Amino acid sequence: MWLMLIFVSSWLIAKSCDGFEEAAEYLGRNMTDGMKGATINAIGSSMPELWVTFIYLFLFHDTTGFAGGIGTTAGSAVFNAMVIPALVIMVTLWTVRNAKIQVSRRVIVRDGLTLLTAEFFLIFFLGDVLKWYHGFFLMLLYCSYAAFMLYQHKRNVNGNEDSDDENIDDSDDENIDAPDDENIDAPDDDNEHPLTLAERFFALLKVDLEAVVVGGRPLVTRNAAVLLLLSTSVIAVACWLLVLSCEMIGRTLHLHGYFVAVILAAAASSVPDTILSIKDARKGNYDDAVANALGSNIFDICFALGAPLFIYTLIYGPLTIEASISSHIIELRVLLFILTAIVFFVFYFSKQFTKSIAFLLLFMYGAFVLYVLGRAYGFEFATLISEKLMFISNLY
Repeated sequence: MWLMLIFVSSWLIAKSCDGFEEAAEYLGRNMTDGMKGATINAIGSSMPELWVTFIYLFLFHDTTGFAGGIGTTAGSAVFNAMVIPALVIMVTLWTVRNAKIQVSRRVIVRDGLTLLTAEFFLIFFLGDVLKWYHGFFLMLLYCSYAAFMLYQHKRNVNGNEDSDDENIDDSDDENIDAPDDENIDAPDDDNEHPLTLAERFFALLKVDLEAVVVGGRPLVTRNAAVLLLLSTSVIAVACWLLVLSCEMIGRTLHLHGYFVAVILAAAASSVPDTILSIKDARKGNYDDAVANALGSNIFDICFALGAPLFIYTLIYGPLTIEASISSHIIELRVLLFILTAIVFFVFYFSKQFTKSIAFLLLFMYGAFVLYVLGRAYGFEFATLISEKLMFISNLY
């Protein structure tokens, strides 16, 4: 029953993504290549991780809450870095004939190094006692990244405007096209088919959020913002069901909720990232597809974990992690950094993304899941790996 509820939660998140994608596409229509994927798409599609972390922390408190939150965000980061690019590669190569998947190294370096910096902070600055400034610094790191992205976007836009001005031929004013009032795009009432209240109600039952909000009218900034907000709200409800389901599955299997969160909650909350990246890739926007996955990881690590931690510690004071689960969290952080570094080098030195890279990424994720299950049930191979990871963490 709880597994079915997880599937329902994933379905709700996936349906909400459709409306979110339309709103994000409109609001980010003027952004440069790779910019929308790393910002609007990444933030919106990472709302599940943010809500899941909030719910875990404020519902279960202290160790269980933080373990579930960091398990979801870190597990989602592993999923995003490996499974999403692998699916993007396979879907593109299977559906687009003679497709050549190439991603700008600028995007890989920019997002990859920022992500590694955030994960480095998780390893070396987060201890067994967490205070408000830990969450604040994580949020500050993401705000710095977002500010840089906006600055870069404005510089690119201004550069394009200057380039366009230079191309105007001032020698022949007669050849300059004058505005033609008849050709100016305006809303065409004949093409509008507003939905009735009954139609909107049935659209709500089908979780067709775009039909509920837009209702057959043109998409504008106002209803796009409302659609974005409604999509996020539905995702929040789905995340509450997801957290409840994961906790009950953990109790049924006599597992700590942390292990369930790392695998099930992380994968389910990554549904929006997966859908958006695949759709971007099928449109040929490979930079956006990869930037969405990496940008989502930056948001997950910095904001989806930092904001709940910051607010919780301001309200309830410092958060202490029990020794029984502390070692697992340390291992996860070190393993996340190592896996991200491997993926970064694979992406950077690959001139073209092929099926071989996709299979390598899926193999790495399968090994990660096997390790988590091995630690949950105390298998010897997992214990040996955990000792190596703890040794690395103690080097500092």
